[in-house]
Amino acid sequence: MDRAIYDRMAEIDAEHWWFSARRRIVASLIRRQVPLKPDANILEVGAGTGSNLAMLQGFGWVDAIEPDEAARALASRRGGIAVGGGLLPDQVELADGRYDLIVLLDVLEHIGDDRGSLQLLRRKLAPGGRLVLTVPAAPWLWSAHDVKHHHKRRYTRQALHDALFDGGFHIRHISHFNTLLYPVVAAARIIGKLTGRQGDDDAMPPVGFNALLEHVFAAERYWVTWASLPFGVSLLAVAEPAAG
Repeated sequence: MDRAIYDRMAEIDAEHWWFSARRRIVASLIRRQVPLKPDANILEVGAGTGSNLAMLQGFGWVDAIEPDEAARALASRRGGIAVGGGLLPDQVELADGRYDLIVLLDVLEHIGDDRGSLQLLRRKLAPGGRLVLTVPAAPWLWSAHDVKHHHKRRYTRQALHDALFDGGFHIRHISHFNTLLYPVVAAARIIGKLTGRQGDDDAMPPVGFNALLEHVFAAERYWVTWASLPFGVSLLAVAEPAAG
């Protein structure tokens, strides 16, 4: 992503409703779907500016990698760890069979070779380890936001299923999420396309409205961690290496 995107993330990702609610949903997903021992080894791939590290550190010992140097430095300060560099799938140095949990939160859509990257990460999981990831869904929602963030794709449920299968994974749970706000997001994207507006989806709402949006989005953690929703702005999945 461009330097300006990382700088903007650093400004808002601690409090912006989307980041905050996603952290709460992912934490609930891990608690329900990933059996972890207290000293579990966890890896976040694409840590960005480090806004997820504190949440993940509540589940075990966390390593992280991030290709952008400035974002990596900020993430290291936030998490109190040395965040490594490298680009998937070929430019990372990670031990095979080490991690009980690997997390990619809106990262896979940035990678050209998503299947090759998943194949590599499969080898990094310890026996019984699992992968948790989120990606943007609904390709028809493609907008200036995706272009600005250097997305390669938005996924359908089937496309994500196929990428994980080709990467050597068995899916334990998959669902759309950000479903309650889907009509609002869809309307905004349609209006933007009709009017040619190149709006900023990362704008920080007023405090009260931001709190309301976080409350609505985060409420999905009560069912999306075990049920499979048929539509939404994003997709989440929990997967484990396929037998053989």
